[in-house]
Amino acid sequence: MPQLVAGCAEAGVPAVGLWRGPVRAYGAEATARLVRSAGLAVSSLCRGGFFTAADPAGRAAALADNRAAIEEAATLGTGVLVLVSGGLPAGDRDLAGARERVADALAELTPYAAAHGVRLALEPLHPMYAADRCVVSTLAQALDLAERFPAERVGVVVDTYHLWWDDTVAGQLARAGATGRIAAFQLADWVTPLPEGVLLGRGPLGAGCVDLRWFRERVEAAGYRGPAEVEILNSGQWARDGAEVLAEAIGGYRRHVL
Repeated sequence: MPQLVAGCAEAGVPAVGLWRGPVRAYGAEATARLVRSAGLAVSSLCRGGFFTAADPAGRAAALADNRAAIEEAATLGTGVLVLVSGGLPAGDRDLAGARERVADALAELTPYAAAHGVRLALEPLHPMYAADRCVVSTLAQALDLAERFPAERVGVVVDTYHLWWDDTVAGQLARAGATGRIAAFQLADWVTPLPEGVLLGRGPLGAGCVDLRWFRERVEAAGYRGPAEVEILNSGQWARDGAEVLAEAIGGYRRHVL
């Protein structure tokens, strides 16, 4: 965490999106002090969610964990908590039912998040994750859920890695913008072949087939004026020197997104 904060401050990056694991390892309050002392802001906290358990004990555990995530986001001073909905429980084939359980959880958590000044941001993931990680696969599905709640309470995440393939995404971005639903904008490229397990296969900006600049232009046309987060889940990148990866991310953003 200190290396990340120092590197971003030195490079002139004004905000950083954080993940709960490293935040908890360093301590939420200590992380908040560290980020503030460097003059940075926390753009979002990732992640809450995983709401799709069908049994009462699983549901209760998910709600408790998400209340803790809301408190952590408030401690860090970010108004955005990214949510990944969760996949199908073992043996379950009811996608619609699983999505309804996501809506039920949002209804439970929205008042608690509002009391802490945190907006819930539902992230659709590529359909290859629907079984085990996220039953919300398109921006349209995410908006259908978010629009049950006030826009200032529940928004959506636009992540190029997950949405680049969808030929309806331009219209859905306009829809999201018209109602002020875009809560976060994340960037990564799609490269093949995907690694075994597929989770850690995101590519550096400009390394794959995503039209990153197109997304940035459409998101801005939709009225979004918040941070753009480079989020590359890739074990090969993580094994490299952090300063080099950060410099490449900034360079890739300038070449392929601006």
